[in-house]
Amino acid sequence: MRNFLKGKKMWGYVSGTYVVPKNTEEGDTASIDAWEANNAKIITWINNSVEHFIGTQLTKYETAKEV
Repeated sequence: MRNFLKGKKMWGYVSGTYVVPKNTEEGDTASIDAWEANNAKIITWINNSVEHFIGTQLTKYETAKEV
């Protein structure tokens, strides 16, 4: 998974380099939306790569880093 995410340039979401933007000013909503979309993609990829019973245990986490 690490190599896959590095290839997609998304490893920072798991390593903690990329964190959700805190500034919610109007101009930053696009960056927050992009962060949330990428985070959701990574969680989906992880869930699709593990056994079902493991995936059900991961639903309580909200970020790729937590997963």
